[in-house]
Amino acid sequence: MYYIIYAFFYLLSLLPWFILYAISDFISFVLYHIIKYRKDVILSNLAIAFPEKSIQERKKICKQFYKNFVDTFIETVKFISISKKELNKRFKVDAVFLQELYNIEKPVQFHSGHFFNWEYVNAGLAINLKHRWVGVYSPLTNKNFDRLIYKMRARFGTVLIPTTHFKTKFHEYAGNMYALGLAADQNPGNINNAYWIPFFGKMAPFAKGPEKGAKLKNTTVVFANFYKIKRGYYRIDFELITTNAKEYADGELTKMYVSYIETCIKKMPDNYLWSHKRWKHEFDKLIVK
Repeated sequence: MYYIIYAFFYLLSLLPWFILYAISDFISFVLYHIIKYRKDVILSNLAIAFPEKSIQERKKICKQFYKNFVDTFIETVKFISISKKELNKRFKVDAVFLQELYNIEKPVQFHSGHFFNWEYVNAGLAINLKHRWVGVYSPLTNKNFDRLIYKMRARFGTVLIPTTHFKTKFHEYAGNMYALGLAADQNPGNINNAYWIPFFGKMAPFAKGPEKGAKLKNTTVVFANFYKIKRGYYRIDFELITTNAKEYADGELTKMYVSYIETCIKKMPDNYLWSHKRWKHEFDKLIVK
């Protein structure tokens, strides 16, 4: 069954971009107007983040979000067959900055958010980084599709570690010059052991793991923002935060990260994954450690 699925998506990936984007336009129309996929969640999140905007303004952001959201998955199909040359033409990255990071001769943690399109970032950094590029992923329930996505994400050299095995597997790469990519803007598994930080003015829990790992290994920490230049073309911007993570007090790097993510979102509100419930947990000082 896997080979049938792979063959189907490989042939699909060979379709011209304009055809794939026509498919994307149709799907986003259906999701927004007919199925209304998580539309209540998206609009609720936008109301919290942008109370100063009118309902019509938030609906406009919501509509564009669906287009970006579907484009991400349609574009992902292309990564089954896209060449390095084509990818580098469509993904703009500061190669000089990446070389300078490597010259520091320390491992690096890239901290970013769930912006669009994260698949470009995974493949683009795998090609352009001199560090060994390590990514953390959540395995899919369907084994055939999980195998397909794994193959697609790893084809340019990304080392993929499942979230369920990160604690036992990461040590295999931690002794080398690695670059670890983390998107730590979703709800942590244990909210009782999280940093509670104002996010758009409302308390939200953030995982301690990324900061803890950076300080433990005393890595270089880089914040990253990636976004669409035009349809099918993306750019990633970097901000070097520190080359000595252990010098920061507990929680300080995470607060800086949250502030950075907020700033990025405010610049391009439709470029963020609003379909997950960022504020689904209520802050309660009694349960926070």
